[in-house]
Amino acid sequence: MPTRKTMNFSALSSYVISIILVLLLSVTSGNVREHSSEPGAPEKYARPATTEIQEKVNRLLADMTLEEKVGQMTQITLDVLGKGDNVSSSHEPFELDPVMMELAFQKYHVGSVMNTTNNRARTPEFFNKLIAGLQDYAIEHSRLDIPIIFGIDMIHGASYVDGATLFPQQIGMAATWNPGLVRRAAEITAYETRAAGLPWTFSPVLDLGVDPRWPRHWETFGEDPYLASVMGHEMVKGYEGEDNDIGNPYHIATSLKHLLGYSHTLSGRDRTPAWIPESQLREYHVPPVRAGINAGALNVMLNSGEINGIPFHSNRELITGLLKEELGFEGFALTDWRDITYLHTRHRIAESYKDAIRIAINAGVDMSMVPYDFEFARYLVELVNEGEVPMERIDDAVRRILTVKVKMNLFDKPYTLLEDYPDFASEAFIGASRNTAMESITLLKNENNLLPLETGITALIGGPAANTMRPLNGGWSYSWQGDLTDEFTADKLTIYKAFAEKLGAENVTLYEGVRFNHEGSWDEEIVDDLDQFRQKAEQSDLIVLAVGENSYCEGVGDLQDLYLSDNQQELIRIAAETGKPVLMVLVQGRPRLISKVEPLVPAIINTYLPSNYGAEALVSLVFGDANFSGRLPYTYPRYPNDLIPYYHKHTEHIMSNGVPTGTPFNPQYEFGFGLSYSGYEYVSMTTDGDSYGADGTIEVTVVVRNTSDRDGKETVMLFSSQLYASITPPVKRLRAFEKVEIAAGSTEQVRFSIPVTDLAFVGHDNRLRLEKGGFIFRAGGLEAPVTVTESVVTD
Repeated sequence: MPTRKTMNFSALSSYVISIILVLLLSVTSGNVREHSSEPGAPEKYARPATTEIQEKVNRLLADMTLEEKVGQMTQITLDVLGKGDNVSSSHEPFELDPVMMELAFQKYHVGSVMNTTNNRARTPEFFNKLIAGLQDYAIEHSRLDIPIIFGIDMIHGASYVDGATLFPQQIGMAATWNPGLVRRAAEITAYETRAAGLPWTFSPVLDLGVDPRWPRHWETFGEDPYLASVMGHEMVKGYEGEDNDIGNPYHIATSLKHLLGYSHTLSGRDRTPAWIPESQLREYHVPPVRAGINAGALNVMLNSGEINGIPFHSNRELITGLLKEELGFEGFALTDWRDITYLHTRHRIAESYKDAIRIAINAGVDMSMVPYDFEFARYLVELVNEGEVPMERIDDAVRRILTVKVKMNLFDKPYTLLEDYPDFASEAFIGASRNTAMESITLLKNENNLLPLETGITALIGGPAANTMRPLNGGWSYSWQGDLTDEFTADKLTIYKAFAEKLGAENVTLYEGVRFNHEGSWDEEIVDDLDQFRQKAEQSDLIVLAVGENSYCEGVGDLQDLYLSDNQQELIRIAAETGKPVLMVLVQGRPRLISKVEPLVPAIINTYLPSNYGAEALVSLVFGDANFSGRLPYTYPRYPNDLIPYYHKHTEHIMSNGVPTGTPFNPQYEFGFGLSYSGYEYVSMTTDGDSYGADGTIEVTVVVRNTSDRDGKETVMLFSSQLYASITPPVKRLRAFEKVEIAAGSTEQVRFSIPVTDLAFVGHDNRLRLEKGGFIFRAGGLEAPVTVTESVVTD
């Protein structure tokens, strides 16, 4: 791995330096922290009772000045505190600027810091020193000894920590259909994040991946609310622990993002307007957020865009009314990057920055990700003194923030150190990442059983994702855009290197044909000599084309054309013209359209963004050392004018005398699709009754047989369809799923318990309605009808 630069703390007072040196020498003698008696053992920690927490917070609030309270509501980015030419970058090696430290913590009483410096990953030792220095200074200069809370985007592992174990991105985790793997990934992320001294991640993303154009599609758990709810719940529990003990030094606090409807924009571009009827908002977008809150999350990050003409950061009805009152959220609401400022400069509903602050705080915002200056704090103090923001609103926000800090045990243990985390980047953690990628990668096509491959063949590895780790990881990997990934992953196997290791370097040729221009924009490509590519292809037994997308993040990844790039499609055509078998490996954050070239290739694999061990997992799968079990967590569209989810309405597919009257719903691959080396037969599906009242539970039993001679894992998905309703019902909805391992030739029973109330929907009056009538359960081509005998309407 490349050597990372370490931090110079010479700018700090000798007191802080001495504290840091003492910590690094592990001779604390109890003055700051207590070592566990055994490496890796949980530290002694007594979780405070709820009454103790409330009493401590109330005492602090009673003693705080207005300026101190407003400081707790202020979050700045790390580079503001570093020596540099401006507030958005710092000199290397990084040094804390004593002038800015004094301004931040002594004058403005800043309560939160975020991010890394200069938009790049750092070693855990760097972060250890940083957090210790920040906390010691902040507490020393806080009249009430209040620590800061430090947050960072640890999105698929501790993704800003050099050497940490990265996992497939969320869209790939969803493709495993294995909640246990998601929880384990989050547990490891929490462990390694704490090893770096960091206690809070801006994760998970609980937006729905309903629009494949959206550049943050890969950050989601896919298009389905139930799948996102299950996976989101597991991720929160993995981060925070089963009992949400975020003061435990092996757990971290989470941030559910982004409340609400952020992904469902009209244009498909990031941070653009969404028009979502309230009934749809509640039916599809609220459930994952509710699941995250019920799992115990104590922070929510807000939608940077607008819904129905109202910028979210100004929407009191949704922030205070829905989130805090209706859903009972007890944590604090955080803005996204500069989003209060944008009420003035982008959304244009506030005539000044000061007025934007008034609007946002009164709407229910508790903490502002400012992130570059202290004007937020200054203006908010003025607004309170002028009577424009009630003190009750300030106290409510600060109470929420302080409560989280106390629950995180930051007052007693403001930071953690790498030396107490011996399993950091361990082989066990790496194995967990590799296994997650293995269960994620999805086989979409396998004509004539091209796969599994035999060894003893020659292969040409081409395409822009063939020999770079950047597209395997995607954004939020070592930097915001993921553009530094290759610098940090020199010891990892690319797709080309993984094939060369399996087949022998002498049997594998690398010639990309089309390459990503890593010096240009994310979608810029370089076309090589395609005649030479053709020649090399003709000389090989197999052509593997690793195609898709380079890394990007947020609005940088907005696009005009969802089709796979013209250059890459031409490369596929040339490969197919050779008559040699072609394996298309898709490395992509969203489903790029392949309908023009799909008929040309016999085998297609979707790897999503499988991260650092994805290439190893891919090769294990294609050579049959492991079995495919990944399933699509979204509908893979065939055409750019057919971007609708599986839970569309019946009118999307109108038939007349058995003939479609328009273009039918015809995706490239349906939601939940995925092939395997094993074959499965759905033998039977039964329910424990025919009719059910509103308080009943429907017991569904599905029998599945592995008809092949190979063990495999099958995800049994249970859907329901309502025959008639007071508003048009969707074609079907996912109600339950379970991934089961079935031995060759064996049969497994899968039982689901479905409360009848789960069949309710949000009606035209935005109330939850369970309506009597007929329903059909479906699984694996089988059907089981049931009847609900009574209707119930709830607020």
